[in-house]
Amino acid sequence: MQDMAVFWLRAAAALYSAGLFHSAYTILRKRSQIFQPVLGIFCVATVLHFVSLVETAIEQGHFPANNFPQSVSLFAFVIAVAFLFLYWRYKFQSLSVFLFPLVFVMTMAAAMQGSGSGWSGPTVRGAWLTLHVVLVLLGYAAMVMMAIASVLYLVQEKQLKSKKQSAWFDRLPPLGTLDNFISNSMGIGFVLITLGVITGSSWAYIEFGTRWISDPKIVISFITWLFYLLMVFLRWTAGWRGRKAAILALMVLFCSAATWAAHVGLRSKYLQ
Repeated sequence: MQDMAVFWLRAAAALYSAGLFHSAYTILRKRSQIFQPVLGIFCVATVLHFVSLVETAIEQGHFPANNFPQSVSLFAFVIAVAFLFLYWRYKFQSLSVFLFPLVFVMTMAAAMQGSGSGWSGPTVRGAWLTLHVVLVLLGYAAMVMMAIASVLYLVQEKQLKSKKQSAWFDRLPPLGTLDNFISNSMGIGFVLITLGVITGSSWAYIEFGTRWISDPKIVISFITWLFYLLMVFLRWTAGWRGRKAAILALMVLFCSAATWAAHVGLRSKYLQ
């Protein structure tokens, strides 16, 4: 029965991924057009998630929060149910941009139980890790561009408030242009970093089995992604612009730099 519980949990994670697609689409296109069908898929995923929790509880004879995967799975389910209640009661749709990806990533992490199936060959193993590294590097590149635009935004905003003019100031793009560039870079970076987290977690699970979650590098990666998700949410829902958004972007870049420092040499180490 435990195998069936994991099966239903993985099925729920697969359906929750529609929520991740919805958030990425909303952030990149700056509007939501697919929320209702995705909400339906999310509801089905929540039901399958509940079935997984019930089967786990019956099999083990206790509340399904006995270890890290079970606790994360239960927490993700609680978040999913809380969102559905808030949407039913208050039509709080904007929360989906933050909670859909969070529920998916937590459920995905919980679904990585048991031993990995192993690599079909060293070529696949190396290609998957290379894909992870490329996605992360592209995501970091978008993040650096976002941080540079944020600094320019802060400089130009200060210049405008002080009413000082200079030749260098005149060469800067308008604040509106910089703000749009920050939004676009943030959206692209979020998609790439999220895909990087997914591919990296999958690689680590196949490589290490259940030991992957205890790796400090993996923990730092998830924390950085969570900060990024928070930045996206605050900008999208709370309308954070200007100084607040620029400072938050620089903080996320700092966390990303720490994450990359922790992963230096990863590819060369595991492809030897």
